[in-house]
Formats: sequence, C-alpha cells, structure tokens
Amino acid sequence: MDNKRVVIVGAGLGGLRAAEALRANGFVGEIEIVGDEEHVPYNRPPLSKEALKSGLGHEDLKFRQRDSIADVHWKLGSGARSLNLEKKTLTLANGEELMFDGLVIATGIRPRLLPIPGPTQGLFTLRTLSDAQKLREAIVPGENLVILGSGFIGCELAATGTLLGANVHVVSLDSEPMVMPMGLELGGAMRRRHESKGVTFHLGRTVKSFNGDEKIESVTLDNGDVIPTGVVVEAIGSVPNVEWLEGNGLDLSNGVLVDHTMRLVGPAGTEATNVPVVAVGDVARHPSVLYAEGPRRIEHWNMPTETGKRAGATLAALLKGEAPTDDPFSALPAFWSDQFEYQLQSYGLPGVAARSKVVSGDLDGPCIVEYFNDKDHLVGVIGIDTVKELVPYRKKLMNIDSSSS
Repeated sequence: MDNKRVVIVGAGLGGLRAAEALRANGFVGEIEIVGDEEHVPYNRPPLSKEALKSGLGHEDLKFRQRDSIADVHWKLGSGARSLNLEKKTLTLANGEELMFDGLVIATGIRPRLLPIPGPTQGLFTLRTLSDAQKLREAIVPGENLVILGSGFIGCELAATGTLLGANVHVVSLDSEPMVMPMGLELGGAMRRRHESKGVTFHLGRTVKSFNGDEKIESVTLDNGDVIPTGVVVEAIGSVPNVEWLEGNGLDLSNGVLVDHTMRLVGPAGTEATNVPVVAVGDVARHPSVLYAEGPRRIEHWNMPTETGKRAGATLAALLKGEAPTDDPFSALPAFWSDQFEYQLQSYGLPGVAARSKVVSGDLDGPCIVEYFNDKDHLVGVIGIDTVKELVPYRKKLMNIDSSSS
C-alpha cells in the first residue's frame, strides 16, 4: 500500500477528517487534497455569526491539523471539473489531470440561487470566508438588509445583520422561520424573538424582481410591496456539488449515493464501481440505523467528521485488499445555532417528525421540544437555552434502532 495514491476532492472538514482517518487506519501512501478555495480547511458555521460580526480571518477559523497528515499535499485554488472512474483520472478546472488509486468525494454544497430578474450588484451568498468578508463590507448601520430564506443561515444572518446596525427584512415562502426542522410552534416562537429585536419578516412571500440600473436599489415582492435596499443575501438552501461526477453511471439524484461504509452505490443498489471511491460530508447521501426513511444527506456540522472517519477507514481497507467494516452507520445528527443571545441545539432528525411536544419550559423562554414520528417514537429534540439539560437525549436517541425509527 506504500505506493498507492489517494486524491481527496474537497478541502473542507470532511476531506480533512477522511485524510486523518486514512492515516489512523494504516494508509501510508500519498494523499493529495484538492480544493477550489485558496485556504486549507476552516470552520464554516461562524461565517454567519462571529466571522461576519467581528471580521474573523482564516487564521482564526482554520482547523488544527494532526501531525499524522503533515505530509499531505494540498492542491488549492482549482476545483474538480470532471472524473473518469474507468481510467482513474481527475481533471481540474485549470486542465491539470491527476491519477489516483483511491478517491474521496468531499465537494460539499453551494448556495441555491433563484432566477430573479434585475441587477446583481449588491447580491450576496454566504458559503465561503471570502463571501463573509465581502458581505461584512456591504452591511453598514442604517442599511436595509434583505435576506431571502428563513432557514438557519437566514435567521443567523438576520441576527448578525441586526447587531451590525442594519434594518433586516427576511423574505420567505415558509409560514414560519426554520419551520422544516422546528415545526410551526417553535418556529413561531423564534420569529417572535427576532421581531422583538427589530427583524421584519415577510412570510409566505417571494421576491419578484431586483430593481435598479447596475446595482440593486430595491426589491419587489410578489404582492407588490417594494423594499428599498442595496444589500440582498440569498439563503434559500443548497445544491450538492456533483456536476463533475457526471458520466460515470453514479446515482447523483440528490448528492452521491453511498452505503453504510460510505462507498459509492449505483442506481437501483448496484455496485457503482470496482474502483475504491467513498463520499463524505454534505454531498454524501447515506443510510443510518437511526432512521428508516432511507439514505439522506444531512447538512449538520458533525456529519463531515462522522462520515469522514468511516470513509477513511473504508478506503484504507479497500486499498489493502480487505473488506471494510460491516458495522452499520449510526452517527447521531446534531446541530446548534446562535441567534442573538439565544442558543439553539438539537439531536436527531426533528425535521422528519409527525408531531412535537414541549416537555420543559415554555416556547417563549428556555424550553425543550421533543419530536415524534408517525409511530410515536422519539426521532429528535430541540432545546433553546437548555444546553446541559439536552445532554441525556444523546443516549436516548442513540438507543433507537431501525425498527423503531
């Protein structure tokens, strides 16, 4: 295995953890990590919060790297353009071609964009450190900031924008912010918290046009309302970065389909390829014994680490000619979100629930909400300002087997 070569496509947290896991599982060959940004892996959740508010730079956000991957070669500034699994070649955007014996797909996601007519100067997304730096320069006290989307990123941006002195307007087709994971009641309670800080919500609405000559000067909503603004942020969801994988017979219907080991699965459950290839992080659509709804992509902060560990172990085994572990994948999804002074934390998958129940506190104060599926089994929990009280739920949710989920 000494002369084997692994290419990791994606220089984010998932790619970093996969490299560490390769070394931890005995892979001593060459590892090359490809990334379209100029930076080695850094922490993205602070981009909508502290990095935007305080202007944190890459040195503040970059992940500490283990000594075991000190010899990894970083090829940054040019992402993947195409893949030929049969020939085991990867072509980069700059035309360079790389050969590999094993491959890690870690290309993550990008912001979804709406086809809204009008100028685009003053239109922003938030996914990279560069995005955050540009947006910070644009948000000035007294400016109307229009955010399209009321998910976690949109609401975190609303809080940060308000703290920076902007007048924040959130436009969303949803009936309440963060309604998909939280449900109507808790989403409504979070809306009230934001409104008490000055955020204005335009719910059940979308933007019909951006108005102005070269630069956005206002937006027109689908009900005819006009909001003057020079800064608009699109935060309406994400798209998995899979275009470079096309033409290889893979299931790319929603990210990259993999099995419990993170190895690629082809259409209808067939073996995708005999080439050792795994996928990690936000781009991987994987099964878990903790939910029975089938493979899914989970864009929570802990999943790149969990899938990266499993994928690195799998790839190391395959490159030795060994079978990877048969243990089912059972990492517990978890997320947190800081909005103003409020701390939100969750375990499990509350977004798949059929009903919810407040079991501690009340919705307008510190509280814990449990989420149940249509079989009345606990599938998730969300707490607001109850971090310590939420800890026992990790064990509760990890004890759920596939028959009860």
